[in-house]
Amino acid sequence: MNDAPGTPRYTLWQMVMYMLRLGALGFGGPVALVGYMLRDLVEDRQWITQDDYKEGLALAQLAPGPLAAQLGIYLGYVHYRIRGATLAGIAFVLPSFLMVVALGWAYTRFGGLSWMQAVFYGVGAAVIGIIAISAKKLTEKSIRKDKLLWAIYLLLVVVTVTTESEVAWLFIASGILVWFLRAPPQWLKKGNLNAAALAQATMPSMTAGWLGTIDVSLLAQIALFFGKAGTFVFGSGLAIVPFLYGGVVQQHHWLNDKQFVDAVAVAMITPGPVVITVGFIGYLIAGLAGATVAALATFIPCYLFTIIPAPYFKKYGKLPAVTAFVDGITAAAIGAITGSVIVLARRSIVDLPTALIALAVVAMLWRFRKLQEPIVIAAAALAGLALYPLMHS
Repeated sequence: MNDAPGTPRYTLWQMVMYMLRLGALGFGGPVALVGYMLRDLVEDRQWITQDDYKEGLALAQLAPGPLAAQLGIYLGYVHYRIRGATLAGIAFVLPSFLMVVALGWAYTRFGGLSWMQAVFYGVGAAVIGIIAISAKKLTEKSIRKDKLLWAIYLLLVVVTVTTESEVAWLFIASGILVWFLRAPPQWLKKGNLNAAALAQATMPSMTAGWLGTIDVSLLAQIALFFGKAGTFVFGSGLAIVPFLYGGVVQQHHWLNDKQFVDAVAVAMITPGPVVITVGFIGYLIAGLAGATVAALATFIPCYLFTIIPAPYFKKYGKLPAVTAFVDGITAAAIGAITGSVIVLARRSIVDLPTALIALAVVAMLWRFRKLQEPIVIAAAALAGLALYPLMHS
């Protein structure tokens, strides 16, 4: 291949096939998925530069929507622009969408998935090991020995663990702090900034109020609700879960509590983005049409929030001010990702067997760098099926 500067070292088809494989075999949720992209595309294959990866991660954290999907879309955009972003995004989401639709069909046909608790018992613990290793690699690669970035990183770890949520404004504040300290601007248009901040703060509530007054058919209601979820929820895929619960269970009464918990479990035991749980929920509400509408409504906003600002990130990303801003947001993002590992561990590691599974996964992935995660997940699922009945008899 041509390795000249600016020329991609891969074809668009190769990127699409990689995203298709990641969507079909990438377990562990957003933390692990962004780690896989760093390992595979930046370190091993060297298709994407470290700077392009950092820009994509920063943009994904700044914009609302699912983190891993937005990063995948941006990496598709880097060399192949709109066509690459579109095909990479579709390839990343499609495999897990088909899986959750199939599980939705089985769920409705056979009256629930009783085996899911046992599988998730083992898989949930293994996922903690996978994402812990991913968070370690992200930290080493992006924070390095920079004291300012370490301070931001540790602050976000503490905030995420304490609040059990991702505080979006801290990402922006971190970027501004590093920008002001390392490449201070000559002047600031305070009036414009205040107006922009006011618009950002009021838009979600105004739009939500307007959408809430419309009386439309079921599919249109699904499109409006999941469109709001994709437009106004920041953070990793798990950040959307409380929003979905409030609307799907409490507001619209489309699902009961047990069905919703099963939907989240389906997202965790299937590969690809956690947000794909919207496909399972949509299927339970209105069949295949509901699944399709829910998935499209959730992912189209995150696609637009990625490709619209992407040209400006590419054009101005090397300016000192922008580089400092991106460094600050990246440190905050990785701190939040690391904190989420601890939050998830509290929920998934519930006894000695799950703790041993998580530690065993960490040890294996540390020792055997080329070990494929799907093999680890399959082994953990079998362990869960064997151990869960013994621990809950």
